[in-house]
Amino acid sequence: MRKGQTAEIERPKSEGAVGAKVVEHVRRLIEAGSLHPGDRLPAERDLALQIKVSRPSLRSGLRTLQAMGVIEARQGSGTYIADGPPKLGDGPLRFLAALHGFTRDEMFEARRVLEVGTAGLAAERATPEHIALIADEVTSMFASLDDPQTFLVHDLQFHRVVAAGSGNPVLTTLIDTLAELVFEYRRVTVERAKDLKESAELHRQIYRAIKDREGDEARRLMSEHLSLARQAQASEEEPAPHHEGERPKARRSK
Repeated sequence: MRKGQTAEIERPKSEGAVGAKVVEHVRRLIEAGSLHPGDRLPAERDLALQIKVSRPSLRSGLRTLQAMGVIEARQGSGTYIADGPPKLGDGPLRFLAALHGFTRDEMFEARRVLEVGTAGLAAERATPEHIALIADEVTSMFASLDDPQTFLVHDLQFHRVVAAGSGNPVLTTLIDTLAELVFEYRRVTVERAKDLKESAELHRQIYRAIKDREGDEARRLMSEHLSLARQAQASEEEPAPHHEGERPKARRSK
């Protein structure tokens, strides 16, 4: 090696291999305890030299980590390991939903499997801070009965806080990610909702069960709520009535 020449940068065969190499390096640092939530990553130049990849290739791998929710970029400050509850990017789930045509019933089935048990855990484990946050979301839901879009935001935030109250970061992550997809589905139809007050009341009952440490009751009420929410969304998705002068499409004869 000539004087002043830097170490040769390893060039993997594909962009995917480069991304995998960056992801693996950061994973090893986290597992070794060298990086913790909230820690700042080394500067790009230093990190690229550590991993022995070019800076454009490093940025490609960092974008992968950001999509995974492992890191977050802060403008003018740098790149950090994500702090707070773990979060999966909702982009991949949206692609899967579009590709495989997730149905409303499948979405609610997944929510029932995850959220009924989570409500019971929250009744056992939620901290006073979690319970206060759940109460705030219920109050906000009642305050936004005339604003379906705002109501929906507080509805989904309620479910996120209940999940956080379970004390299980895996459940918190899964429910948080699923909530993003549910929001995208529901925000299109929620303007036609007819039962927001009933929904808010059920959320209040779930909150009370969690606050009173009644796990079985919290699970029962969450199951009832999801069943009613499933019916409500089906009603919202019914085709709008034909406008005056508009002819309905004729059915093909068999």
